[in-house]
Amino acid sequence: MTGKVIPSCKVAALVAGTLSLTPFSASADAENGERLFRACAACHQIGEGAINRIGPQLNGLVGRLIGTVDGYDYSDTLSEAGADGDVWSEAALSAFLEDPRGYLPGTSMVFRGIRDETDRTDLISYLIQEGGTSEAAAEAGPESGPSPEIAAILAVEGDVAYGEYLSSECTACHRGAGGEDIPSIAGLAPSVFIAGLSAYRTGEREHPVMNMVASRLGDEEIAALAAYFEAQTTE
Repeated sequence: MTGKVIPSCKVAALVAGTLSLTPFSASADAENGERLFRACAACHQIGEGAINRIGPQLNGLVGRLIGTVDGYDYSDTLSEAGADGDVWSEAALSAFLEDPRGYLPGTSMVFRGIRDETDRTDLISYLIQEGGTSEAAAEAGPESGPSPEIAAILAVEGDVAYGEYLSSECTACHRGAGGEDIPSIAGLAPSVFIAGLSAYRTGEREHPVMNMVASRLGDEEIAALAAYFEAQTTE
């Protein structure tokens, strides 16, 4: 026993998820799920050739241990869940998609959640359709790893003091524990922070303010900010 407190919604989802994987999505609308996935595609890839980018690739998501994709730097919360044997059953995934930070407090995923149960079911159906089972994904052995641009920034040793100097532009919006629309970035893993800013800098992710801010930052500045915010806490 680890002694950690597991949210009641997580307990219910894990119990339900042990019953079966297929009935949950048997009547789902995968086409609607594909439409919903467009928001996820800013961070995640799925299907043939999918690799880890801002978020981990999602092939074989349903049925695998949480936080266990090779080559991806997960938050402690997801890594610990996988170490405890927690699996992405369809029910568990639905609970997470409804309220990511409520279901797994401490997750670094920046997503407000999907409140509609039908939409969540449709999205999960699409994930299964495109990404297959966890066993099939393991056999396929998809490539993983950061893009060359992200790898170049990760190779820079971030100057925490310089990052603190630069941070005021970030903390003008990203404050404390964050909110529904503007998440906290305190304590964020450097790989996740760097991947996010890199995506805004290249236009892979679109947000007028973030695109403008990121376009002014060089590799050294991004690495410094990543080092500074990694050292911060939301408490």
